[in-house]
Amino acid sequence: MLGKSILLALSLGSLLMLAGCGGGGASSDTSVKNTTVSKGQALIDLKKAYDSGAMSKSEYEDAREKVLKE
Repeated sequence: MLGKSILLALSLGSLLMLAGCGGGGASSDTSVKNTTVSKGQALIDLKKAYDSGAMSKSEYEDAREKVLKE
C-alpha cells in the first residue's frame, strides 16, 4: 500500500512538472535576423540606388568610399 502511494505521488509530481513544460501560451520567437551586409552586397545595393536615381553621383561616390574603407 505504501509503495502504491509513493508511486502515485511520484507519477502526479512528474505529470505536474511536465505540464509546466507544455507551453502555456507564451510566445517564443527564436528567429535570428541578420542585419549585417557584406561589402559586396552593400556596393551592389548602392549601385542599384544610384542607377534608379535615388541618389546623386556625389552621394553614391561618398557612400561607396565609406563602404570600401570599412
